[in-house]
Amino acid sequence: MKKAIRTLISKLPIDALANPKPVVAILPLEGVIGTSGRFSNAINLANLEEKIKSAFEVYNVKAVALAINSPGGSPVQSELIVMRIRELSKENNIPVYAFAEDVAASGGYMLALAGDEIFAHQASIVGSIGVINSGFGFPAAIEKLGIERRVYTAGESKSLMDPFKPEVEKDVKMMKELLKEVHDFFKSFVKEARGDRLKGIQKVIFSGQVWNGTEATKLGLIDGVGDMRSVMKEKLGDDVKFKRIEGEKSFIKGMLGLKTNRTTIADDIVQTIETRSEWGRFGL
Repeated sequence: MKKAIRTLISKLPIDALANPKPVVAILPLEGVIGTSGRFSNAINLANLEEKIKSAFEVYNVKAVALAINSPGGSPVQSELIVMRIRELSKENNIPVYAFAEDVAASGGYMLALAGDEIFAHQASIVGSIGVINSGFGFPAAIEKLGIERRVYTAGESKSLMDPFKPEVEKDVKMMKELLKEVHDFFKSFVKEARGDRLKGIQKVIFSGQVWNGTEATKLGLIDGVGDMRSVMKEKLGDDVKFKRIEGEKSFIKGMLGLKTNRTTIADDIVQTIETRSEWGRFGL
C-alpha cells in the first residue's frame, strides 16, 4: 500500500506537490435526527462520528462544509453533533460552513449552528425554532369496539398521555412545561451561536415559524443566500476542490437493497410513516 502511494505521488507534477489545491470536505447531514431504532438512516452522533472525524482529516482540507437537509428530530442528538463538530473545528483550526439545502428546520437548523457561517438557497426552508409533541387519542374508539384497556403502573405519571385514555389536565400541564423547558434550551442555543447577528424580534424568531433563505437572512438566522460551490470558491479561490465524505456501504447489501436496524415489515412501515410525517410538516 505504501509503495503504491509513493508511486502515485512520484507521478504528480512538482507544482501539485509544492502548491496543493485547497480542499473543502463536504459532510452530508441528511434525514431525520434521532436514534436509528426509531428512524431508518437517522442522523445521530453514533452514525456520524467516523464521518465527522474523516472530514477534518482530508488531505489539505481548508474548510468543512455541512450539507444539511433535515426537518429536525432529537434536540439531544442535534446538540451532540454540533458540539463534536465545533470541538474538532477548534482542535484542527479548520472553519466550518453550513449550507441549508431543501430544509434546515427545528433540529436541522440546530445542526446549522455548528457552522461559523450559515448559508441557504433562496427557496430553502429555514427556522422552526420550537418544540412539538403530537399523537392521537383513541378512548372513544376502543369503547365502541368493546375493548377493555388494562394498564398497571408503579408511579402515578408512568402512563402519561396514554392515547387510549382521556386526557388528564395535570398530564397536559406537565407535558407543556416539559416542552417549554426544551424550547428554552433551544432558544439559548440559538442566541449563544448567533449572538448579535440576530436581527428580528425574538418573539417572532422563536415562534416555530419557518422562512425562506432571503427572509432568514434578514432575521439573522443565516448569513446569506448562496450555494456551497459558489460561496466556497469565493472564500478559497476558483481552484478549490470538493471531497464528499461518504459512509462505508456493503456492496452485497446495497445490491440487495438491504439495510441495517430493520426488524420487521411492520416496524419498517411505522418508521416510514414517522419519517414522512417529519418531512410532511414542511410540504416535502
